[in-house]
Amino acid sequence: MDGGAFGAGKAGGAFDPQAFIRQPQTLLRFVSWIFSIVVFGSIVNEGYVNRLDESEEHCIFNRNHNACNYGITVGVLAFLSCLLYLALDAYFPQISSVKDRKKAVLSDIGVSAFWAFLWFVGFCFLTNQWQASKEEDNPLNEGGDAARAAITFSFFSIFTWVGQAFLAYQRFQLGADSALFSQDYMDPSQDSGMPYAPYTNEEDATDAVGTYQQPPPADAFDTETQGYQTQNY
Repeated sequence: MDGGAFGAGKAGGAFDPQAFIRQPQTLLRFVSWIFSIVVFGSIVNEGYVNRLDESEEHCIFNRNHNACNYGITVGVLAFLSCLLYLALDAYFPQISSVKDRKKAVLSDIGVSAFWAFLWFVGFCFLTNQWQASKEEDNPLNEGGDAARAAITFSFFSIFTWVGQAFLAYQRFQLGADSALFSQDYMDPSQDSGMPYAPYTNEEDATDAVGTYQQPPPADAFDTETQGYQTQNY
């Protein structure tokens, strides 16, 4: 994962398609995008059947239209969410504001975790309704493969969206731990490159120069005060 503010360098760099495609979050979004197409596409195409004596179609998941509607709704909205965050990932390095980057990463964490929860609910709901389906409601077993595909890829989607939330959390920690982008204030002495001179005490300064010594008195060499006496011959 690249360094910088929340996994991206400073704004203004050129967009690199190859680096963008190789990013783990990009790959997971593509996989989640495909899984969502499989889920809602399977239900739309083969999720509704009708018996010979009935003119109205019914959902293959225990004749419960709520199950089919849930799978289609979650699949379509997940499909759109993947496209939205793919576009955001492509634009993310151009965002110059660190606060805006932080908001984008936090929204990625929340949305990814929310969709992982919705896919978990959808997997449990579709599985329960498929197990409760009666054979006489679908004697020809029409749409059985579509139902199993929707259930299977709903299960896989749980882990792809959890992975997206985890990668987004790593990007958030990277931005929070970056000393370059997490501090708004910088010491002016660091900007100018000229550190301040260390403080010195006046007493220390006098000690460094040397203690002052008074000169000897003028009569220090006076012969009388030194006890020298002349002798008379």
